[in-house]
Amino acid sequence: MKLRQRPRRLRGNEVLRKMVRETRISRESLVYPMFVMDGADKVEEIASLPGQYRYTVDRMGEEISRLESVGINKVMLFGIPEVKDEIGSQAYAQDGVIQRALEYLKEEHPYMYRITDVCMCEYTSHGHCGVLKDNDVDNDETLKLLARTAVSHVKAGAQMVAPSDMMDGRIAAIREALDEEGFAEVPIMSYSVKYASAFYGPFRDAAGSAPAFGNRKSYQMDYHNRREALKEAMLDVSEGADIIMVKPAMSYLDLVREIHDNTNIPIAAYSVSGEYAMVKAAAQRGWINETEVVYEMAASAFRAGADIYITYYAKEIAEYLKGEWIG
Repeated sequence: MKLRQRPRRLRGNEVLRKMVRETRISRESLVYPMFVMDGADKVEEIASLPGQYRYTVDRMGEEISRLESVGINKVMLFGIPEVKDEIGSQAYAQDGVIQRALEYLKEEHPYMYRITDVCMCEYTSHGHCGVLKDNDVDNDETLKLLARTAVSHVKAGAQMVAPSDMMDGRIAAIREALDEEGFAEVPIMSYSVKYASAFYGPFRDAAGSAPAFGNRKSYQMDYHNRREALKEAMLDVSEGADIIMVKPAMSYLDLVREIHDNTNIPIAAYSVSGEYAMVKAAAQRGWINETEVVYEMAASAFRAGADIYITYYAKEIAEYLKGEWIG
């Protein structure tokens, strides 16, 4: 048969396939989420996230060194305080767990880029993402604490802040507070498109941040909505966000593409704890090839338009890229 177009011509061998590959993954695009807890000399495995751990500040260097050894140079820190209260005061305390972790990294691992999650849920006794009023989060009062938290993180050594609370106006509030403190150069990566998702379960176990009552559907987005995602993203851009995040990643890649096509700033996709846990569980039972699935998931995020991929599999992907496994 005489066919002028034969797409298979470009699939004939590995060298050719890689030469014409449209989507490329790099270590520079990977961010590793890390849990840091109060206390001393402790490393605790997270039962619902096999292979992931909580570290006290004096032990977190072990994991940081492992990340550096495979070429990962960016972490996003999540704090787990020993004491929680109704207003999450440890989130912005000068000697809070994140503040101490930042000071340690700045001193001992200066080449590790330091991003911090800015939210109240890990620090409040009720597990919601802000100050409560009549059993609901008071949006505008919470903005004051989020701004205070972001400033405290940057003073301690954060190089980027990532607010995840989904309060209205929080990017503007944080940008104004940072600028007033002389931190106009510090970027904000906004969890702009964060859905009220069942995929967060293992994270809430890891951080002890499950709500004591109700849920977060009055501030996180309804996963049925598409146009609202673009609205949230554009609002955050107008308020000064430097990077837009979509969370979760796997089930929301249509939104990654939507925002990619309608904005001109970098986009991050967060492959959340539930995605990691599902892959781990299936792999442990021998139902899937973990290596191939992890790499395929990462490629799908970048193919959809992500510039940054936040994943608990960052070390493994980096090792694949070094040549231990070639996809």
